[in-house]
Amino acid sequence: MQTAYLAGGCFWCVEAIFQRVNGVKELKNGYCNGSTQSPTYEAICTGQTGHAEVLKIEYDESEVSYESLLEVFVETHNPMSLNQQGADKGTQYRSAIFYTNDSQKQTATSVIAGIKGAVTEITKLDVFYPAEAYHQDYFNNNANQPYCQMVILPKINKYFK
Repeated sequence: MQTAYLAGGCFWCVEAIFQRVNGVKELKNGYCNGSTQSPTYEAICTGQTGHAEVLKIEYDESEVSYESLLEVFVETHNPMSLNQQGADKGTQYRSAIFYTNDSQKQTATSVIAGIKGAVTEITKLDVFYPAEAYHQDYFNNNANQPYCQMVILPKINKYFK
């Protein structure tokens, strides 16, 4: 098993996409690389902690490559939007790839370099904090919620048509 850490706006959206990718085995929404230890969602939303909303992806490399995960990532959010995805604004919603080794850094750099105007941050993972329980498996547990219907479902339908 390998692990990837991706931030592409609201982690609910990123999670809902990657739940549908073959080879992905386990997902965890959380926060990383900020200045506060054990941050809460409320603290993150102030934009003062420096954390990004991130999805921790555990995947089977024999079924899906890191590069393939990054291709899904760049196709399902806007890597050219600085600190914003749709109506979600703030540094916590930035586009970022948090690598854990030199191979991931190299692959991420190569993928992002191919996107003209990309502002996706490529940074070494410092620390990951799991988000509160109600943020986990959010779309599957709240599919009828308006945000899920208006923001997440169209992304899923567009990518998995």
